[in-house]
Amino acid sequence: MYSVWQGGSKLQKKVDSLLIQIKETVISYLNPFQLIHRSSSTNCTINEKSSRTISKPPSPRDGIGPPKVIALLTTRSSGSFLAVPKRPPPPPPPTTPPPALSPDTSNETQPPPANGREESGSSDKWKIWVTVSFCILLLINIAIALWCVCRSRAVKTIGPWRTGISGQLHKAFVTAVPKLNRTELETACEDFNNILQTTEGYTLYKGTLSNGVEICVALTSIASLKDWSTRAEIGFRKKIDALSRVNHKNFVNLLGYCEEDEPFVRMMVFEYAPNGLLSEHLHVKELEHLDWSLRMRIIMGTSYCLEYMHELNPPVLHTNLTSSVICLTDDYAPKVEEMGFWKDLISKEKLSADSESEHSALPPLIDTETNVYCFGILMLEIITGRLSYSDQQGPLVARAEQYLNDKRNTSHMIDPTLEFFKQHELDFICEVIEECIQQDALKRPTMKEVVTKLNEVLKISPDQAIPRLSPLWWAELEILSGETA
Repeated sequence: MYSVWQGGSKLQKKVDSLLIQIKETVISYLNPFQLIHRSSSTNCTINEKSSRTISKPPSPRDGIGPPKVIALLTTRSSGSFLAVPKRPPPPPPPTTPPPALSPDTSNETQPPPANGREESGSSDKWKIWVTVSFCILLLINIAIALWCVCRSRAVKTIGPWRTGISGQLHKAFVTAVPKLNRTELETACEDFNNILQTTEGYTLYKGTLSNGVEICVALTSIASLKDWSTRAEIGFRKKIDALSRVNHKNFVNLLGYCEEDEPFVRMMVFEYAPNGLLSEHLHVKELEHLDWSLRMRIIMGTSYCLEYMHELNPPVLHTNLTSSVICLTDDYAPKVEEMGFWKDLISKEKLSADSESEHSALPPLIDTETNVYCFGILMLEIITGRLSYSDQQGPLVARAEQYLNDKRNTSHMIDPTLEFFKQHELDFICEVIEECIQQDALKRPTMKEVVTKLNEVLKISPDQAIPRLSPLWWAELEILSGETA
C-alpha cells in the first residue's frame, strides 16, 4: 500500500511540473500580444483568460474546480480476480512550446484595421490645408487694403497753412505738386528768353522738356525777397493748393512750382496750348477764324470746366474769365488758364498788422455768380466776334441788348466772318446769355444748370469737347522722373 501511494505521489509531481512549464511557456509567448492590446482593457482580459483556459487545464493547486482523485492501478489481487500485470507509466508529453498564433489566423490578437485611422488622418490634413489657405488669403487681402489706404493718404494734398506749421518748415512742403529747380526750368525756357506774354504781375515763358513736351512757365515780376510780402507768400501757396485740386482736360493744369530766395524766384509750371488764345482768333484778322461748330465746341468745353471747378469742395473760382484766358489746343479744344491772381499778389495796397499775420486768410475776390455772369459775356463775345469792351463803343452787353430782347434780330449781331450758323442754336444760346447776365445775381443759373440747358440743344458731350491729344501725361511723367532722379 505504501508503494502504491509513493508511486502516485511521484506521478502527481511529474504532472505538476509539466503543467508549470507549459504555463510559463504560454505566458511568455502571449506577453507581446498583451502589450499591443493594452489600450483595450476589455479585449486584453478576454484574450488572456481564453489563452490561459486553452493552455492550462484547471488543477487542484490552482483552486479551480473540485480536486480530482487519481486512481492508480495495483498489481495485487484480492484473490477473486487475476492480478493485472504491472505496466510501465506512459511517457510524459513532449515539452515543445505551442506554436505562436499568427496575426493572419487569430482575430483576437490582430490589431484593428488602419483604414479608419488613415481616413481620419487624411480628413484632418484636408481641414488643416483649407484653414491655412484661408488664413493666407485673408492676410493677403489685409495687406492689399492697407497698401491702398496708405497710398491714398500719401497722394492726398496737404495745405501747410492749415497745419499750424510756420517758419522754414512752412516752405518745406506745399502740396502734392512737385517742386522744381530754377536751373532746370531756366534750361527748358532757354535762359528765360522765350517770352510768350508780359502783363502786370507776371511774365509767361515757353519751355521744352527733354522729351520734347512743351510747357508754360509763369514768373512773378517781383525781383527781390524784400519786396515779396507775407501776404503775397500766403496767396502764392494758397493758389498752388487750389490749382493742384483742378484736374480737368479743359483746364490748363498745374504741373509744378519753383520757389527760391537767392536768387529770388516764384514760378508755376503749366501745360502749353500751341494754338494761341481764343481772343486772338476772334479779333486778329491775320489768324485763322473759327467756324460755327468750333465755337460751339469751345462754349461747351469751357462750361464743362467751370462746372467741374464749382463742384469741387471748396469750389475753385476763376478770377477773370475772358477770351484772353481761353487757350486752344492743336484741334482747337478750349483750355481755361488761371493767371489773374498774379496781379493781386503784388498789389501795393497796405494791410493792417493783423492781416499781415502769417495765418491770415485773404478775402474771396469773386463768387460763383460772378463766374456765371462772365461766362455769359464770353458766349456773347464768341458769337458776335466783338470785344467785350471798347473805348469807342463801350461794353458789349449794352450794344447787344436790343438784339437779345428781340429774337427776330439775333442774326444781325452774328460775327460777319461766319459763313454759316444754325439759327435755332443761336436763338437758344441768346436765351442762356440773358439768364446769365441778369443784374440780380440770385436769379442767375448755376453752371450745372447752364451746362444742362446748352447740352440739350448743342449735343456736345464732355468727351467731344476735350482735346484729342493732350501732352499733360507726358509732361507730368517727365517732371516726376526728373524729380526722382
